Amino acid sequence: MKSHYRSRTFARYVALEAPGWMLAALVLWLLVAQSGLAPWIGVTLWTLWFVKDIALFPWLRDAYEDGDPDATVALIGRTATARKRLAPRGYVRVGSELWRAELAPGCPVVEVGGPVRVRSVRGLTLVVEPGGGDGD
Repeated sequence: MKSHYRSRTFARYVALEAPGWMLAALVLWLLVAQSGLAPWIGVTLWTLWFVKDIALFPWLRDAYEDGDPDATVALIGRTATARKRLAPRGYVRVGSELWRAELAPGCPVVEVGGPVRVRSVRGLTLVVEPGGGDGD
C-alpha cells in the first residue's frame, strides 16, 4: 500500500515537472537551430535539468503528497492557553496561532492564562475544556 502511495506521489511530481522539461527542451532546440549551439551541449543541458529535478524529489516529496483534507484534526488533544476569558467564548493560543474558542457544555469559566485542552473543532472554532497545563 505504501509503495502504491509513493508511486502516486512520484507520478504527481512528474506530471507537474514535465511541462518544465518540455519548455527547456523547446528553448534548447531553438538555441541549437537558431544560434548555432552545439547539439551535444543542448542535450547535456537538458539532461542536467532533468537529473536535477529527479535528484530533488526526495526533498520535495512532502509537498506533492496528499495531505489530510481536514488538517484541524491535528489540533484535537493539544493544549492551549486562554488569551481572553472563556465564558463560554473567547480566544486561545495553540502554539503560535490564535484561535476562537468555546467551552464544551458544562465546563467552568476559564480565566486569562488558564490552560485548556482542545476537545473538537467546529468550523473555525475550537471546542475546549479546562485542563492540560503544558501550554503547547
